[in-house]
Amino acid sequence: MTTAKDLFIIAMDPRPERSVGQGDLSLALAGAELIDLIDAGAVTVDEDRIVPGEPPAPQDGLLGEAAALLTRESPHERIEDWLWRRGRDLAAAYQAALEEDGELTRKRSGRLSFGSERVEPVDTPARRAAAERWEEREPVLAALASAIGVEGGPSDEEPGLDDEAVTVVVTAVHDAVMELEAVRQRRTIENSAFANLWRGP
Repeated sequence: MTTAKDLFIIAMDPRPERSVGQGDLSLALAGAELIDLIDAGAVTVDEDRIVPGEPPAPQDGLLGEAAALLTRESPHERIEDWLWRRGRDLAAAYQAALEEDGELTRKRSGRLSFGSERVEPVDTPARRAAAERWEEREPVLAALASAIGVEGGPSDEEPGLDDEAVTVVVTAVHDAVMELEAVRQRRTIENSAFANLWRGP
């Protein structure tokens, strides 16, 4: 399993205190893909830009798709731009791929058979491996999960990221998620003001 798929599974585990937004998760998944491509030697990071190396042959289809979408001409793409471009609807793509692989299942909430559906991870070796990685607080997975508000990230006493390129990507994910939240808040304020305008004094 890739870091992105592990992150998706961790994010899908039910946590009543907060659900993860699709946009936040999509940005983090794009960052996870980029980190896996760095680990594979398929890309390097030059300041804030992604420099592709030799095209890899990832076993994972979605990671291979990410590699194929890299901008190979100079000037190379900025990490932030990659997150927004690749992250568009990426959570839905991962959900579809994991359902197809039998890693996710749809269940109806409530007792009635026509209740709303929810997606849950299936108890598979891949899910157990993701859970083990999470329980060990593997720094990359913990940092990406923290960026999207999943509790249980690394504490101050735990080791941080020891790769500068990975740190740059994780920082960019945090910044992009914060930017998305700012856009949401601005829209909420604008919609509220518009509603008040129509409501009148």
